[in-house]
Amino acid sequence: MIHIVTPENDFFYRKEMEQAFRLRHHQGLVKEMGWNNLPDEREIDQFDDKHTVHMLYIEQGEVLGYQRFLPSNHPHLLSEIMPELCEVERPVGPHIWEWTHFCVERGHREAGRAVSPITNMLLTAAVEWSLECGISQLIIQMNPTWLLCMIQLHFRPLPLGLPHRIGGEDVIAVLASFDEQTLSRLREMRGTRRRVLPEAQQRPALLHA
Repeated sequence: MIHIVTPENDFFYRKEMEQAFRLRHHQGLVKEMGWNNLPDEREIDQFDDKHTVHMLYIEQGEVLGYQRFLPSNHPHLLSEIMPELCEVERPVGPHIWEWTHFCVERGHREAGRAVSPITNMLLTAAVEWSLECGISQLIIQMNPTWLLCMIQLHFRPLPLGLPHRIGGEDVIAVLASFDEQTLSRLREMRGTRRRVLPEAQQRPALLHA
């Protein structure tokens, strides 16, 4: 099941967030970006603050998938860590958030299949939550080889610049637009139109009308 963790409810998820930070350490940006000097096996950065929204996929008490969302009108990876990836005016606005640290526990990926069931659940949750919150575009730093996959999933990625070599891997920043067609495509791939979020979610404080 997908769980959304914010500063308002994070005290319910302390154990699960510890698992999430360890998952980020082993399979997220620590290895890819060469951040190997962390004091323990948790990856926590300056952006894990009161504005952050975490999404966890939890099964039988174990965090098997994770993704994070940061508002573009507050400091985030593109603005503070990798500004060289953006060669145009940096996208900013309440409807634009940054989507980072997407990871699925290695034993739950499927060889030869780009979108495993847990991956689909996380992607669907990202689109459901974003549409309900009035978010229409997401900033993503990714390997350029994922561009075709995103288009096949009915996202509309717009490159913000050319790829750069970071931590031994090519990384490109994109501004990905999406809509109900994207959601329908993900649900079609999952074989059901049932929503993955348990109920309509409260809008983050920065998105309150």
